[in-house]
Amino acid sequence: MSFTGTALSWERVDDALEVRLHREPCNEIGTTSLAELERLAACVRSGAEGARSLILYSSMRGGFSAGADLRELHEGLVARRERWASRMPGPVRRLGSRAGRLANPLIRREVRGFLERIHRVFDTLDSAPIPTIGVVHGVCFGGGFELALTTDMLIAEKSARFCFPELRLGLVPGFGGIPRLERDVGSAVVRDLLLTGRSLSARRAHEVGLVSQLVPRERGLLAARSVARQAVKFDRHTVTAAKAFAKRIPEARLQEERDTFCRLITQPAVSRSLARFVDDLGPTPWLP
Repeated sequence: MSFTGTALSWERVDDALEVRLHREPCNEIGTTSLAELERLAACVRSGAEGARSLILYSSMRGGFSAGADLRELHEGLVARRERWASRMPGPVRRLGSRAGRLANPLIRREVRGFLERIHRVFDTLDSAPIPTIGVVHGVCFGGGFELALTTDMLIAEKSARFCFPELRLGLVPGFGGIPRLERDVGSAVVRDLLLTGRSLSARRAHEVGLVSQLVPRERGLLAARSVARQAVKFDRHTVTAAKAFAKRIPEARLQEERDTFCRLITQPAVSRSLARFVDDLGPTPWLP
């Protein structure tokens, strides 16, 4: 079987399940993408249509993914505060910002629910019993970077750049990025990416061990198919056991990350930063 959605599609090609991200403008992850990623996770849990490997790549010119859908996040936060304020008695509504603060527990609860859905999907991809290969070109930022980190092996075209820009929004990565990156590279690299918001080039990502292969532009998918053919030469049960041994999910750190994100989401700095992002009319407002 194959699937064609608004944000992603997949089909079986030989022994690989090839998953293509294709949501305009650059595969931002919001409610639409999450619903389709949940369908993908269900497919993986039910046997990945018999495939023995999975390849995740983007067909968008701009890159792999610009991260979370920040416009949707901003609009959702504003709508929730307005909905909460409308339910308040007149004297409370006239308190303005205080009335907005009363909505914070509700906002944190709803955001946590979204994060827990994302984490269930990402944990499923992370722990899939088959080898998974990510192909990255261009932008691989924020939530998109976190999605890429669920794969077992990353192949980067020379145009790829990796970045966690969340601190400029008053947030930390919330889709599991820091614990998964800590698992793969040294802590100094993690802190540099997190605290400066700077990006890693494909070459530097290869040097620090984040990327297993560095390939020319438009050669990533071909390289991934070659890796997939090699990875399916072995007994599937042995491969599953080897992966479980070599790649464990950092559950405690992932929970800590969710808690930190939910604590920060209602801070005034987040609302101000998201509003600036939404008001930015440039073609690439997600760039640091």
